[in-house]
Amino acid sequence: MNVLLVLPILIPLVTAVAALLAWRWRRVQRWMSVLGATALLFVALRLLTSVWRDGIQAVQMGSWPAPFGITVVADLFSAIMVALAGVMGFAVAIYSLSSMDAERESFGYYPLLHILLMGVCGAFLTGDMFNLYVWFEVMLMASFVLLVLGGERAQMEGAIKYVTLNLMSSALFLAAVGILYGMAGTLNMADLAEKLKNVHHPGLVTTLSMLFLIAFGIKAAVFPLFFWLPASYHTPPVAVSAIFAGLLTKVGVYALIRVFTLLFVHDVGYTHRLILVVAGLTMITGVLGAVAQNEFRRILSFHIVSQIGYMIMGLGLFTPLALAGSIFYIIHHIIVKTNLFLVSGVVHRLCGTYELKKLGGLYQVYPGLAILFMIPALSLAGLPPLSGFWAKLTLVQAGLEIQQYEIVAVALAVGMLTLFSMIKIWTEAFWKPSTLNPQPSDNRRRVLNLLFPIVLLALLTVAIGLVAQPFFALAERAADQLINPEAYIRAVLAGTS
Repeated sequence: MNVLLVLPILIPLVTAVAALLAWRWRRVQRWMSVLGATALLFVALRLLTSVWRDGIQAVQMGSWPAPFGITVVADLFSAIMVALAGVMGFAVAIYSLSSMDAERESFGYYPLLHILLMGVCGAFLTGDMFNLYVWFEVMLMASFVLLVLGGERAQMEGAIKYVTLNLMSSALFLAAVGILYGMAGTLNMADLAEKLKNVHHPGLVTTLSMLFLIAFGIKAAVFPLFFWLPASYHTPPVAVSAIFAGLLTKVGVYALIRVFTLLFVHDVGYTHRLILVVAGLTMITGVLGAVAQNEFRRILSFHIVSQIGYMIMGLGLFTPLALAGSIFYIIHHIIVKTNLFLVSGVVHRLCGTYELKKLGGLYQVYPGLAILFMIPALSLAGLPPLSGFWAKLTLVQAGLEIQQYEIVAVALAVGMLTLFSMIKIWTEAFWKPSTLNPQPSDNRRRVLNLLFPIVLLALLTVAIGLVAQPFFALAERAADQLINPEAYIRAVLAGTS
């Protein structure tokens, strides 16, 4: 049994249980959280290198052969996503040491954080549709409690919208899984890929694919199913907002890419064309929402929606280059968006508000923080030589290759509006005359403690931009496995890659 495949699930579980056992000792919980996040990062990177070197790997739990047992499988795409979850978990665990208040720590913040990471990793590694549903529910439970932790009015209001839409999504997902099982007699993804080729009613398969598109579209926050996200992501503490922004919607994107490259490829002219239209509308509505906002985290929340459009744009185009662009974009966006939320938390710590009209002068007082904001902000907008430029360039090239000029025009226009909204934050919070009051020295020291994960993620953004080729080669190889799934099917059903 390849232990590396199950460790990304077991490590957060063990960390959460250990933190629960240390319920009365908050300091012990903090360092258990950091230790667990570090171990997850190490194992996730080991898994990625192992899959890169040795090919797709699968494990059948309990020695039940596929498709009858529970399959855990890692191709390059899922290994990349687990590695990103490890990086974000580590960054947020470090950030939480100085940002999370004692009340929320005493109510179980650290166990919940690692249960969330367990659910995320489980969703990335499962090879079974029903178990994908189970991991989605693990994430939903942990994320809902994290969202309401503290019980503030704004949190409760956002959480009601968040949980209502996600419960509807889960019900729709479960119904679709039931219909899928009735149609194919299996829920193993690799086995489904084989069985769905021989279904006598392809129209029924197309209808079923639309159910999954809606279910996963809600979780990914695509148009027109996104309004729960900007209503909720700005309400919890920044560490929670950051891990949500980095990972939760990306699980929905991952699920969309997985099922629409492995299972539902019988009517690409219809299904993927529809996905492409949804991608364009998601980009436009998200960025227009961001432009209209005047609160730091609400702008960033709407930009999550907008950037989801770029990620599924590659799926809609459905070429090897386009899928590589989507994967590269996911890598870039998870790092950049998490970092922008972490920066917003430092700004709030210094100024006591997220309202742009009440901010100002940060460039003069804290020039280092201004630079740390500019790096992910310009990368999000797609300026060279940062990671976002190469991600958008790849998607634009993929669109031009197959003459999809409309979506290319939308992508370029949305990039300009993204730059406009980032300049808006820069002008209001950093450049205009100072409104800051001197901060106590102990507060400044705590701010310095918050900067380590921000610097780490900023350096990673610059590194991906300056040395893009290895990351793009990784994305290309992952895309090739997605668009040619025979190796995935063989690894799961025969145990060899």
